[in-house]
Amino acid sequence: MPANAFSAAAHRMTLTDLPIGAAGRVCELSGHAEFCQRLREMGVCESVVIEKISGRGTLLCQLCNARIALSDRAARHIVVEIMQGEKRWKG
Repeated sequence: MPANAFSAAAHRMTLTDLPIGAAGRVCELSGHAEFCQRLREMGVCESVVIEKISGRGTLLCQLCNARIALSDRAARHIVVEIMQGEKRWKG
């Protein structure tokens, strides 16, 4: 495995594990096709930047100029790559 591939994989985590106040780029949605489609309809799709604002049982997140609430169960199906050193929108 190339060193870059290991480095990129090390920064991937579920949205549940993303620290509060951090932003991540959505890499993958897992689960049933209907569930993934519902997430996409809400704006949670691959390559979108999502910021975790607060939460444990229910997560409050910001993406695309909107705030959404996601259950912890739903957030476990969203794989993000943590963003470091990049500016992101603050609203």
